[in-house]
Amino acid sequence: MPHPLDDRPILRMNGAGNEILVLDLRGLGHVLAPQEARAIAAAPGLRFDQLMALHDPRAAGDDAFMRIYNIDGSLAGACGNGTRCVAWALAREGKERLSLETAAGRIETRRVAETQFSVDMGRPRLDWREIPLSREADTRAVTLEPPVAGAPAQFSAVSMGNPHAVFFVPDALAIPLETLGPALEHHPLFPERANISFAQIVARNDILLRVWERGTGATRACGSAACATLVAAARAGLAERQARVRLPGGDLHIEWRADDHVIMTGPVEFEFETRLSGALFEGAPA
Repeated sequence: MPHPLDDRPILRMNGAGNEILVLDLRGLGHVLAPQEARAIAAAPGLRFDQLMALHDPRAAGDDAFMRIYNIDGSLAGACGNGTRCVAWALAREGKERLSLETAAGRIETRRVAETQFSVDMGRPRLDWREIPLSREADTRAVTLEPPVAGAPAQFSAVSMGNPHAVFFVPDALAIPLETLGPALEHHPLFPERANISFAQIVARNDILLRVWERGTGATRACGSAACATLVAAARAGLAERQARVRLPGGDLHIEWRADDHVIMTGPVEFEFETRLSGALFEGAPA
């Protein structure tokens, strides 16, 4: 029997440099196993930061249910840059606005220009139990205990569907991300691991950001981290509730609205479309 993903179309895109695959599984009834996600990542030209898998909607009024895979096969709760790529893909069906259900909640998108989309990332979760942390803390300023050599002594914690730890530093470019990122991702304070951000406040509406993503590593952009950083900076009195967040792959505009929703606006780029080969999944569960 052929593998259910044999000859299935897949899109290669990027959102502000974040490497994204969009795999439309609506009508198929197949759920990717972690081994299958890793097999796709190993295929020539298909390495990804996140893979966005679309399934039939579970609720009336939704356009799709979305599962988000990291390159190690683990699931992410949210991916703003990937969600914008999904919005572009479904805009080809004439849909300028979308309602997408995820494990972390419902996300709404809106097209604002040919390759620019806004994503309502929902409300930030700020209680230590919701992020989660392994102990009680004021999430505006959590002491890093035990300490990690070379890392700041405190961070801010925010969940945007994924757990985020935001470290404010004087020079984000000077941080040894490849060393500190994995050490902090697996710190005992984070029972579900965490996305690690190093943020430099350039001005009250301008933030420079570098991110180590849970389950993926250093990436050129991370939309949920940009949202978490703006929220953390505003809570600390370091920034306004709207700012440009500059990442290695491009800029995102983040707004923490008065209704507590965080809105991310940024670009997408289509790279190519190809089809999967069933040979990729030999030995993987069908």
